[in-house]
Amino acid sequence: MSGIVWEERPQDLRDPVIVVAFRGWNDAGAAASTAVTAITGELGARRLGALDAEDHFDLQATRPMVDLTLPQPELRWPEIEIRLADGGARDLLLVTGPEPSMRWRTMCTALLDQLTGLGAATVVTLGAFLADVPHTRAARLTGMSTDPGLARRLGLRDPSYRGPTGIVGVFHHMAAARGLRATSLWAPAAHYAAGIPNAKAALALVETFTTVTGATVPTGALRSSAEAFERQVDRAVRDDSRLMDLVRQLEAAADEADAPRHADLPSGDELARELERYLREREGDG
Repeated sequence: MSGIVWEERPQDLRDPVIVVAFRGWNDAGAAASTAVTAITGELGARRLGALDAEDHFDLQATRPMVDLTLPQPELRWPEIEIRLADGGARDLLLVTGPEPSMRWRTMCTALLDQLTGLGAATVVTLGAFLADVPHTRAARLTGMSTDPGLARRLGLRDPSYRGPTGIVGVFHHMAAARGLRATSLWAPAAHYAAGIPNAKAALALVETFTTVTGATVPTGALRSSAEAFERQVDRAVRDDSRLMDLVRQLEAAADEADAPRHADLPSGDELARELERYLREREGDG
């Protein structure tokens, strides 16, 4: 139970890095999953295996998907997938999937047991969170590392969060408890654009990931997606005076270190609903 079902078990990996990102609560604006998808696609990562859905998912919450349009209808179960990519100087073991519903400790233990058995001693987890940041500025990452010198060199903001955590946080702490070199990178995503995949935050994650690991990942396509994301949100903001005022205030706060938060700003949920309404109307008109 809870082991990896291997389709291919690799041998003689080169200083492999375990890279972890999950869809769901740890993935605001789909930034972390977009980052791993970009790494997977750019490096041509191949599938090695997966953890069985029966052990870790409530299938009423994370349902299997069916495609009845195919000549032979296909049923796909949720799973935690493991892929292997050539990162240039070293190999990457990419762990992705929806956030599991149950047996987190069992799952993390199984993954760490088997992946460290392949020679991995470094873990990088990726996440994203909604924040009062403007979509027009580069994402400034928050993070932590078992190597304090690395965190200082990267210029990571120290995390100040206290509260419930997701599977990414659990995996990082269990890896650190084993003495692995563990780094957790988190990108802030503009709360008013939460419904749009945030390729700009994903780009910041990939760029910092390459610095942490020394892996080589082309970012041209992701950079183009980040520019398209900014243009899309720009169009929505220009047509809504409240959003425009919000973005200007967030830009001013971002440009001034430790700027106080404006108490008269509308809530993030309220503005996110307005932006989603605007985008639905544009889609209907188009």
